[in-house]
Amino acid sequence: MQHLPAHALTSDVCVAPQLGPEHMAAAAAAGFKSVVNNRPDFEHGPDQPTNAAIEAAALAAGLTYRFLPVSGGWQSPEQIAAMAALLQELPRPLLMFCRSGSRSAMLYQQASEH
Repeated sequence: MQHLPAHALTSDVCVAPQLGPEHMAAAAAAGFKSVVNNRPDFEHGPDQPTNAAIEAAALAAGLTYRFLPVSGGWQSPEQIAAMAALLQELPRPLLMFCRSGSRSAMLYQQASEH
């Protein structure tokens, strides 16, 4: 099973750098109930795992999965509102990821204040 490089923001929300399909069973085994992918497909080329592949693995592992791609430098008010809604609806513990974990952490912070 893959190591899960998650960093806790709160007792029930964690962020991680790029995860792939191979990490979804580990996320479920670690107790996560939901995963949010904040990284746009093919952001840095074709070697990046696709949203569809990650979603299929997440669902197979019994996780709730959402795709909310945002840019690294700026998140729109609409994206922040969408993340705020996900924070209300998704079962926790919640795992968010992007390329490094930083934009997910920034998005979480902004959505929490929304």
